[in-house]
Amino acid sequence: MEKGKLIEFRVNGEPRLAVVDRPEGKKDWMVIDSEGHSHKLRPQRMDYEVLGGPYSTSDISQFLQEIQPYLDPSSLEVAWELLVEDGEGVTSADMASFLYSEQTPQLCYAAHRLLAEDKIYFKKKGDNYEPRSPSQVEEIKHQLEVQQQRQQEKEIFLDHIQQALAGETVEWSQSDRTRLELLERFVLQPEQNHRNAQDLLKELGHNTTPDAAFELLVALKWWSPNENLFLKRSSYPVNFPQKVLDVASSYLQTLPPDSDSDRLDLTHLKVYTIDDESTEEIDDGLSVEYLDNDQVKLWIHIADPTRLVTPGDELDLEARKRSTTLYLPTGMISMFPVELATGPMSLRQGQLCAALSFGVVLDSQGAILDYSIHASLIKPTYRLTYHDVDEMLQLGITAESELAVLAEAAKKRHQWRQSQGSITIKMPEAIIKVKSEEEIIIELLETSISRQLVAEMMILAGEVAGGYCRENSIPVPFRGQPQPELPSDDELLLLPPGPVRACALRRCMPRSEMGTLPSRHASLGLDNYTQVTSPIRRYTDLLTHFQLKAHLRGDELPFPLDVMQQILYSVTLSAQEASLVERQTNRYWGLEFLRRNADQVWQGLVLRWLREDEGLGVILLEELGLELPHRFERSVSLGDRLNVQVSRADPHRDEIRFREMLEHETITNN
Repeated sequence: MEKGKLIEFRVNGEPRLAVVDRPEGKKDWMVIDSEGHSHKLRPQRMDYEVLGGPYSTSDISQFLQEIQPYLDPSSLEVAWELLVEDGEGVTSADMASFLYSEQTPQLCYAAHRLLAEDKIYFKKKGDNYEPRSPSQVEEIKHQLEVQQQRQQEKEIFLDHIQQALAGETVEWSQSDRTRLELLERFVLQPEQNHRNAQDLLKELGHNTTPDAAFELLVALKWWSPNENLFLKRSSYPVNFPQKVLDVASSYLQTLPPDSDSDRLDLTHLKVYTIDDESTEEIDDGLSVEYLDNDQVKLWIHIADPTRLVTPGDELDLEARKRSTTLYLPTGMISMFPVELATGPMSLRQGQLCAALSFGVVLDSQGAILDYSIHASLIKPTYRLTYHDVDEMLQLGITAESELAVLAEAAKKRHQWRQSQGSITIKMPEAIIKVKSEEEIIIELLETSISRQLVAEMMILAGEVAGGYCRENSIPVPFRGQPQPELPSDDELLLLPPGPVRACALRRCMPRSEMGTLPSRHASLGLDNYTQVTSPIRRYTDLLTHFQLKAHLRGDELPFPLDVMQQILYSVTLSAQEASLVERQTNRYWGLEFLRRNADQVWQGLVLRWLREDEGLGVILLEELGLELPHRFERSVSLGDRLNVQVSRADPHRDEIRFREMLEHETITNN
């Protein structure tokens, strides 16, 4: 190395020219760049030595100006096309001769710069540059095009973000959606690695946290402020595949052939369907038939979706995947395409409907004396609400005397089940409805004759179906519940009557179980039971329908025991997940309701203890039917009533805090 040599080295990855000044120690050299800055370098850091010299720092600027006209990257492509066949490497001087027909220091350095910056055609090997193969060049070009496209898409995305934040309407492209989905996953699964989402947030000037991602998605109106994250985290599909929708569409045009061509014609019976006013899937109806000897036959008609669904077809497999209809405060997400579920599958007033009908005669005590099961045709006469039926029973309308017969039969059934050891637990139950993002309604379900009537008839159908399947060794999803260890009467009498006592009983109740073998259901007081009354919205009920109807026709069962066990396992897991989503969503909207009504005073009942020594318990807001945790600042007993006001509510974090109101504060608030 000599003083006055012009060399190239890199500073922060960028090439820079400098003139060698003097040695520094045994291995280093001091060099000076065009701005007069000194750098200590080892020879290994010097990428290129310019021919000629000696040079001074004042020559560098002129030297760089002289090479500018020759720095055309496209010229390398021509050189590569001619050199690739030989496959031999070239030096910078060789490339200068090839490109410019000369080897001046300026031209050799220009060739060096082209080769050093080239990422496509040549690769460095020692002091030479070898031409890449045509396939390698093609692949690199493709990768660069992809990178360029991604960069363009990213720039467009950032522009769209700014437009959306400014309140402009944006048509999100597919690449935009992919990036927004990165932010979604960051919110939904924060425990995973989300480097790309965090980089996006950083580039947009936001904190790199899941909360910041959520706030951005809301600000973009991609999500609503009350987005159902529980549903999004679940595997429950919100939308139906196109092939399922196509099947539904074709059935709405033309019904498929009925596999039950000899259905029992029950269109002469008066059929009542009784539901909440908002119910859209009408899956059960009731009739009364008067027999000789003053006997009465009760008819429980259940909607028959198997009229349209065949085991293993598109509709069946999709329903199996969903396992149940989701009932959320914001609306229903149906197990079947909604047009089918609320249309030809439902028992619609005045329409000829396929049904699975259970005819039952009870004895004087309410036990089953005789029964029969039929694939049937019915024509529902009245679509009534629970309120309608309660009013008609109260008024004693003689034209609809069948309702009084059904109510009396339900009463007998309830008394008979009590004699068999059934356990009834009455706790306040609420329905939360979100009419819009602005309106949340919480309605308490009141115990009424009509609701008890329908409930008893559905339980009766389940007992009949369970008994038939047991007698004929038909594998269906039998439901059972182990016998609980209940507190003694003396222990219960120590607790305040009402919700506190009912809650203590509820906590003793084991979870119900489902299996292919019949078992006793303790709380219902039945030895055989299978749910059969909601096949439009519960897949296990649909399974029972498939099995029952095949047996009634004399056909081979569609689901042998081992297959039924496998299906039940997967469906049970899906149903548990769906149930969790429903509970979490209801809890969210309950907390959101309280957050929006933070100025209101509520009466709370001390329901049970979580950790009594820490003063942590659960209060029941009786007006709303909500059970929520509360830490008491004073000594209280179960059953005590207190007035509380929300001090903090964060539905997204599942947090609620109350403060107890003093008597004078309560008076002021009320």
